[in-house]
Amino acid sequence: MPYELDIDARGGQHCETTTLGVLLRHQGIDLSEPMLFGLGSGLSFIYWDGKNMGFPFLGGRVKPFELTNNLAARLGLELLVQETTSPRKGWENVVAPIDAGRPVGLQLDSYHLDYFGTKVHFGGHVVAMYGYDDHDAYLVDTDPQGGAVRTSLPSLAQARAARGPMTAKHRSFTLTAPRDLASPQDQIVPAITACADTFLNPPIANLGHRGIEKAGKMVRTWLQRTDDPQRDLPQAALLMEQAGTGGALFRNLYRDFLAESIHVVDSGHLRTGHRLYTEAAALWTEVAALIAKAGGSGDAHCLEQAGTLLGDLSRIEREAMQALSGVGSSTRIALT
Repeated sequence: MPYELDIDARGGQHCETTTLGVLLRHQGIDLSEPMLFGLGSGLSFIYWDGKNMGFPFLGGRVKPFELTNNLAARLGLELLVQETTSPRKGWENVVAPIDAGRPVGLQLDSYHLDYFGTKVHFGGHVVAMYGYDDHDAYLVDTDPQGGAVRTSLPSLAQARAARGPMTAKHRSFTLTAPRDLASPQDQIVPAITACADTFLNPPIANLGHRGIEKAGKMVRTWLQRTDDPQRDLPQAALLMEQAGTGGALFRNLYRDFLAESIHVVDSGHLRTGHRLYTEAAALWTEVAALIAKAGGSGDAHCLEQAGTLLGDLSRIEREAMQALSGVGSSTRIALT
């Protein structure tokens, strides 16, 4: 027999914030996707290249599930996370809350999902599940992946059992809002300053603004880094712009979060940060276009240009985060 919850199945651009939106709206909390991303201090940067990697990876957000942990802690939400090595127990952990009237978040490998057009292993993918029948699971994914979708129960089991980078063992989670929920507006400043502090003080050189500077140096060598530049460089650009990032390697989402915050928080530092991230977002899209062009043409000059822009971006984002780190010292809540 099918079992399906009545939910607001709006998709978003990014998988984790899409899922959080579904779970929170079911609790009566309706926040925009940029606001969820910003309150979870989701923005980051990593330049990741290893001996076992076919090609370097540019990441623009915190590691999978850290955003969810940050958001739950900031708003005082009860986050119940369950993991198991048993597929049977993992399924029980999902159907129990759904049968009780509550949608569930799942972390899994998107490669195995029936509806995914691009077959790339990504073990940090997150979806909301709101129903099932004898054959399919009913999920909410991002808008680019179809929003409210279905996948076969065997494919879901494979996706949840997958092992590899960023995977979790049949991880499922629910969120419960307390009656005295912390005002999201009151958490904007702490979320901004925490994100800025982490970005400005990375523990290693391939994270934060230092990571962007490193990427600016390394991207110039990418034609030599691959034996198939026509495949790897356009794919890297595609991941920056379209792989659930909201465009510009998550900078569009953070720009929009800062724009929304300006209506709540009266701060010159915040306006400066927003102006600089508006500039940064446009430059990231330009970098992606240059990387894609280099892959198609084999023109190393495009990568030189991309490297120069990444050097500029390291400076722009450092200045933006330095401004945003001071938001708490000169802020008042705007009257709206």
